[in-house]
Formats: sequence, C-alpha cells, structure tokens
Amino acid sequence: MTRTTPERPVAPLGLFPELSGYRRTGTRLHPRKGNPELHESSVAGPFLWPADEPWPMCQAVHEKGRGHRLAHVRLRRRILDDAWRRDPQRGPSDEEREILAGLQPGLHAPDLRDTDPIPMLAAAQLYSRDIPDLTGPEGYDLLQILWCPFEVHGPARTMDVMVNWRRSRDVTDVLTDTPEPAVVGRAECVPSPCVLHPEQITEHEYVGLLSDALQERIEAWEEELLEVAEENEEEYAPGEEYELTYQHDLSIPPGWKVGGFASWHLTDPARVDCSSCDTLMRPLLTIADREWDLGSLSWVPIEDRQVIRTMGASAPTDVYLGHGLMRIFTCPTDPTHPHRLSFQ
Repeated sequence: MTRTTPERPVAPLGLFPELSGYRRTGTRLHPRKGNPELHESSVAGPFLWPADEPWPMCQAVHEKGRGHRLAHVRLRRRILDDAWRRDPQRGPSDEEREILAGLQPGLHAPDLRDTDPIPMLAAAQLYSRDIPDLTGPEGYDLLQILWCPFEVHGPARTMDVMVNWRRSRDVTDVLTDTPEPAVVGRAECVPSPCVLHPEQITEHEYVGLLSDALQERIEAWEEELLEVAEENEEEYAPGEEYELTYQHDLSIPPGWKVGGFASWHLTDPARVDCSSCDTLMRPLLTIADREWDLGSLSWVPIEDRQVIRTMGASAPTDVYLGHGLMRIFTCPTDPTHPHRLSFQ
C-alpha cells in the first residue's frame, strides 16, 4: 500500500509568498511493520552485505554485558503485538504478562568485557532508486546505516553510527548469517523490521531560520487564528483550521525521512558544519520515534486515518533515540566526509 500525505490545510505560498525561498524536497519513508526482502529499502531488514567483507564491530570501551537480551526485546514485541491485535481492550493475557515480567534487563553476558568488540545493528538500508532525495557519492546507489545499540559513546555519551555507501551491483555473494550483539543497552535502540513506502514532498524551513520579517508575519497569523478560536470556543471542534500552526502543519513533517530540513523544536537552531571542509551540512536521514502525534495530525497519511489511535500504529519502528529524534548530517560537497549527528 502506498502512503499519501494530505494537502496542507492551507496553501503555504498563498499565505506567505516569501516561503518560495525556503523550500526543499524531502522523502518521507513511512516505515510500517513487515518482512522486507534483501533487495528492498527497509528499516532493520536484511542487508546486501558481501560475504567476504567483515561485519562492522563497535570497538569502543563501554559496558556491553548489561542491558536487555536482544532476543528478549524481540520476544516482548511479538507478544505485545499479538496481544493488542487479538484484544485491543485487554491486551496481554495473564500468562503472557507473566512471561513479559521475566524479560528484565540485567547482567546477561557476564563474560563479555567492556573492551570486547560487539557487532553493530543493521538499522536501515536505502536504495536510491526508491528514494528521490537520497544522494551519495557518484556511482553509489545503496546507503546502509548501522549503529551500536548502547548510547554511551564519546564525550556526549550518545550513539555510534556508521554510514556505509556501496554499489549494489558489486555485491554478488551475500552474507547470510548477520552477526548481532547478544545484549543491547536499551530496547528502544533496536529497530523492528519495517517495509518502506517512500513519498517525496515539499517542506519549508524551520520557523526560527526564516527571516525576521517572515517570522513576524507567521506569528501574527497564528495569533489571529488563536483569537478566532477563543471567540468561537463552543463552535469549533479540535482540529479545525484555527488550531493550525506553521511548525506543526506547514513546515517539517514528523517521522523517518531522507533529505528535507531539520527541526529545532527543543533547542535553538544550530549550524552543523563539515569537520573536513567547513561546509554547512544537510540532513541525510531523520530517525524519529513516531510517524504522528496530537500536534501533527495533518501529516497523517490518508491511508492511515482509520488507525490514528490504534495502539502502536504511530511508532512502527519501536525506536526512540535522544529525545525522540536523531538526524544524520552529511556534507553536500563530498558525502564521504565524516557525518555528524544531532539530537532533538
């Protein structure tokens, strides 16, 4: 099934023609739980990885034996998915709850030393043929994202992410037994397998990076809508036009996406410059905890309108990094320059 973003509730350029200078395309990935295949773009699906190429390992020194068993994380999700699908009102049975209670974090790999390398997790595989805004080194058509499932790396104590570009046609003998860590730091660092439904849309720059004059016009428009809401409190229902805001409805969509703009809703906007050439970097991949929330319902795909409040429907990947949002930035001048991470 395709996913279709509804038209914006109002025409952004009709309200603010100046936005024509603050537009950019992005590709919403619309991950949904499924069983992706090797030659498909996916989240946590099988990787097109050469059999003779070593699998990436996290070499950083940090605690690796304590946390959640990877097998337990997946078992817990299967039980809960089945239970809520079977009985949306009650959820897990008493027997299932007893099983879930036993899936607790702890020292599950006592012999694993902090200095031992552990396999990185396969997080996302994206083919350029599927995703219009995916641009990498010339001649490379496949992006593979891997990360260590412990948020403890470097001075910022955060993720260690690998960005790997390759030519898919060069891979003939594929690795069939993908190494995985036995223990993960948090269950939310483990993505669930999802098929993708890429959709290219037009975004508009984060409000704090618009011109001062345009920001003032947007603020006045939002205040006017709020005044209408207060005057007609009993006449309007939630979701009517007066509740629109630039940030929630006209700027940047929620969810996983390639390209587009970065939202700075938890912090002031910050430049992300390339460490090799000082070029202003652009978002390559945005990894979000959910596809929609109560503040962004206008972005819910038309095909998902019937499941807006269904348990788990808005969070198909089961990933929660940082405060819910991780962006991978790359250099537009040379995508092989070291990437940088940003969290919101």
